[in-house]
Amino acid sequence: MFDWLKRKASTQSDNPDQVDVAPQALNKRYEVFADYFQFYLWDQGKQPDAPTDYTEEDTGRRIKAAPFVVVIQPARNMVVPVEVGVTDIPPVLATDDWDHVAEASIDLPSGRLEIHECTGGSIDVLPVSPGTYRVRAYFGGLDTLSDDGLEGDDQYRILLWPAPFAPIAILKQYEDSR
Repeated sequence: MFDWLKRKASTQSDNPDQVDVAPQALNKRYEVFADYFQFYLWDQGKQPDAPTDYTEEDTGRRIKAAPFVVVIQPARNMVVPVEVGVTDIPPVLATDDWDHVAEASIDLPSGRLEIHECTGGSIDVLPVSPGTYRVRAYFGGLDTLSDDGLEGDDQYRILLWPAPFAPIAILKQYEDSR
């Protein structure tokens, strides 16, 4: 689909299927209201119900998946900056600049990825090739939150790429030191 990205990436890495920074076929920035400490990525054609049964483990993972939906759980119940990128090859895992990194899988049979606030509605619909994707969620600046949790310089980056279904994986776990 984006062969020119693979060719460019192969000059930057020993492995042509992975690059230091994910080449973006699509890269957008948003301000998302994370009401109830969550927002969704889902298949617009399916418009699934977001899961409501949360465990302590789900909360600690900061990510939850159900059919056709992935829930991202930011640290603040406020408007937060979110960058979303879609690429056709898996990015190299880069965790040094991030506090928490988690992955889940999502099936997008309609080829329309919707970014949706919990209570505020749709933010955007991104066209993608229909299929199953891996979602990697990066959480940064988690230690910058004010004591009341209303202010902070937290930021979130979401990367998606075509990949077979796999269970949720925590690649770097954040432990709040407060």
